[in-house]
Amino acid sequence: MGRGELLSINEYYHVYNRGADKRNIFGDTRDFDRFIEGMKEFNTTRPLGSLRDNGPISSSRSTGNRSTGNKETRDPLVEIVCFCLNKNHYHLLLRQLVDEGISKFIQKIAGGYTRYYNEKNRRNGVLFQGKYKFVKIDSNEQLLRVSAYINFNNVVHGIHKSQLNLFRSSLDEYIGKNGDSVICRKSIILEQFKNSSEYEKFAKDALKHTLTLREKDDPEIYLLLE
Repeated sequence: MGRGELLSINEYYHVYNRGADKRNIFGDTRDFDRFIEGMKEFNTTRPLGSLRDNGPISSSRSTGNRSTGNKETRDPLVEIVCFCLNKNHYHLLLRQLVDEGISKFIQKIAGGYTRYYNEKNRRNGVLFQGKYKFVKIDSNEQLLRVSAYINFNNVVHGIHKSQLNLFRSSLDEYIGKNGDSVICRKSIILEQFKNSSEYEKFAKDALKHTLTLREKDDPEIYLLLE
């Protein structure tokens, strides 16, 4: 797990954090949607105000381009490969695109979401448990297995895929059930499979293996995930 380490451009990282004191950071579906909006809107090197100042986010926006009259390039900080948001923690698989891109991206989305959450719940103080944690992805095998762990993270926690009040993930983007609503750049993963069904089968099998390692407290699990 990386702490105080300088992250490299064009490298992939498993990034995660939880609520302070293991508290829930998402209370309802509106909270999940707000965090995802922040992931879309704040993934840019350009200065932005709050989501409230910028107005609602259209479904045509993605991590790569902002839907404006002149098709302005957003100069993203990171490439989002996949994500999962749980009630009290989140997982992201990111590729850093600029110096300190991941740090700036997390600072923006966590800061903006904390302000939103505190205002909504009439509270003050920190929401997340210190600085985010990360694991550097050192191989293609690790990249694929981490994507499976994140996309199917609801299974890890015993949450049914229909319980959208308890989690959000990028799985539907990967298995073709989310139409044109795109947050993730999936090509690094999906181009290694014939189709999304083949990836889904691989991911389920990989997840079983990962959970077996965790049950055995195999040291490999700490290198792979967290």
